[in-house]
Amino acid sequence: MTNPPASNPFARNLARFALVAFAALGLSACGINSVPTKEEAAKAKWADVQSSYQRRADLVPNLVASVKAAAASETQILTNVTEARARATSINITTDDLSNPEEFRKFQEAQNQLTQALGQLRTVVENYPQLQSQARFADLMTALEGTENRINTARDRYNEAVRDYNTEIRTFPSIIGAKLIHGAKPMEMFTADPGSQSAPSVDFGGLGASPAPAANDNAASTETPAAAAN
Repeated sequence: MTNPPASNPFARNLARFALVAFAALGLSACGINSVPTKEEAAKAKWADVQSSYQRRADLVPNLVASVKAAAASETQILTNVTEARARATSINITTDDLSNPEEFRKFQEAQNQLTQALGQLRTVVENYPQLQSQARFADLMTALEGTENRINTARDRYNEAVRDYNTEIRTFPSIIGAKLIHGAKPMEMFTADPGSQSAPSVDFGGLGASPAPAANDNAASTETPAAAAN
């Protein structure tokens, strides 16, 4: 009786290679690589958002100082801007907080408050032509407008990256690796600001007192009659 022929070593190696390749392909399809790749892409876009907001925060003190020099009577509005900046810069979001709805909401609300305060400041500035004629102030306003555009662009790109990541971790087969291996959680996205469809000159009533120029004009027009009465 003869022994069965020994199996071909080359065939065994080829079978092992095929099995390893198939396993690697299966793991890849399950989000082993794609989930962290998309997560890191979203975090990189978040860094751009933070950089843009920080750029705006850095501009605010100089802008407030310029307005204060020409419109010292607008103390309430200048205080609103300064306080809104302080709140916005006091809330720090880490990449771990991007999946925390409450922390993300606080960050967005604080930034929205600064946006509204700056909108009111722009409205007040229209009453001070001497401000608009100053080169330093004009440069600051140009830089602020450019920064606002950067913020909008950075937020849009961040939202796109987060949407891509959130879709990846919720769809088959990537959801397998996302849940079992990475423990992935959806990231928060920026939402439209309340009243974002309105023009920048909208009245932000609750932020401060009525614009001082009008009060000063009225005071100027009523002081003389009062003096005459005396």
